[in-house]
Amino acid sequence: MPAPSVTGAGPRTDPHWRAPFLKTPIDATVRLPGSKSLTNRYLILAALADAPCCLRAPLHSRDSALMIDALRALGAGIREVDGDGLFGPDLLVSPIPRGSSGNVAVDCGLAGTVMRFAPPVAALRAGNAAFDGDPHARLRPMGAIINALRGLGVEVGDNDDGSLPFTVAGTGTVRGGRLVVDASASSQFVSALLLVGARFADGLHLEHVGKPVPSLDHIAMTVTVLRSVGVKVDDSVPDHWRVEPGPIPAFEIRIEQDLSNAGPFLAAAVATGGTVRIPDWPENTTQVGDQWRTILPQLGAVVVLENGTLTVSGGDAITGAALADTSELAPTVAALCALASTPSVLTGISHLRGHETDRLAALVAEINRLGGDAEETEDGLVIRPAGLHGGVFRSYEDHRMATAGAILGLAVEGVEVENIGTTAKTMPQFPELWQAMTMTAGPIGVS
Repeated sequence: MPAPSVTGAGPRTDPHWRAPFLKTPIDATVRLPGSKSLTNRYLILAALADAPCCLRAPLHSRDSALMIDALRALGAGIREVDGDGLFGPDLLVSPIPRGSSGNVAVDCGLAGTVMRFAPPVAALRAGNAAFDGDPHARLRPMGAIINALRGLGVEVGDNDDGSLPFTVAGTGTVRGGRLVVDASASSQFVSALLLVGARFADGLHLEHVGKPVPSLDHIAMTVTVLRSVGVKVDDSVPDHWRVEPGPIPAFEIRIEQDLSNAGPFLAAAVATGGTVRIPDWPENTTQVGDQWRTILPQLGAVVVLENGTLTVSGGDAITGAALADTSELAPTVAALCALASTPSVLTGISHLRGHETDRLAALVAEINRLGGDAEETEDGLVIRPAGLHGGVFRSYEDHRMATAGAILGLAVEGVEVENIGTTAKTMPQFPELWQAMTMTAGPIGVS
């Protein structure tokens, strides 16, 4: 099957999408688009580098398009060039010129990486940068970034509620130095500051205080990405990060496929008792999606990584499990737990209340809407076995809610996902790839 083309950044408008229902085990090989987390981190660094950079096989989705538009507004030159990726062209990035100035507006959409990563970049240029986004984006926590910029001496105009919309009044330079933040609402607050720290005159010594930072794997990814392009970072002391000042050398990087987005396809093997293979799975990676190799066996699957291909095979039944800190993987995990024969407890994910939607409340509402038995706890979910039935599974404009509904639809006849097109946030090809996976045992996403 040819790789579906990416023709737009915005979500589709399909009101209800009838999820494919399978009566037989799935058997498929799937290739996936690039990592959103890596694409947007490298885009930030390319915009701050001292010479043009190239991203090979990057993600092309709504989130990455919003980041590209944001960086273009701030002065970067970004153009598409021919490449060998299956899901779109490469990106050639000309950095934001030193001394860039002028007033601009940035649309963050619902992309956490844009609303958190781009404001510190705006502080390095002269002029006002006005940030806003989708209606729900105004509900996502932003106070840590706003307060951090103010702590660095940057003027930020907002509504005194720690959220979008706000305006960053850059002066062209940031002194940097020691900064204390409370990043307990999102690891992206730490990553946002680390990504620009080398461009501060005195570098950055960032200290977190407060409740533990969630999703530490994403900060580890940021540190690894910085080191991969020559930025010196010291993270040897817990809750402290030091970034040395200096130039960011030009780089060329190939983006790994998105292992978090691999989750629903791997879950399809578990949900149907079948087999799904994903080639080119990295032996070593900073992506949180690599946790599928340890999560899925706890739900009764057999997982093998051999010769670069990850193979997941489901068993006769899904077993519930006690799982901690599943982070962005939680909606996929919850869908499988709703199909399990024994109870499950998910903990350490209270921060999901501040994601694209309140994911804990949304998962409980939609699993129970289909006859399930799920409830919220202070920091997670309890999901018990129950007979599920068909019905509408609402997406809440959240890509991971939409894919959770698709997983349930494989094993429960008559599930309809509201606005499957919201998956365009990180994978515009999801409906086509999912449909093809359920119809053929051949490779999917390969020209």
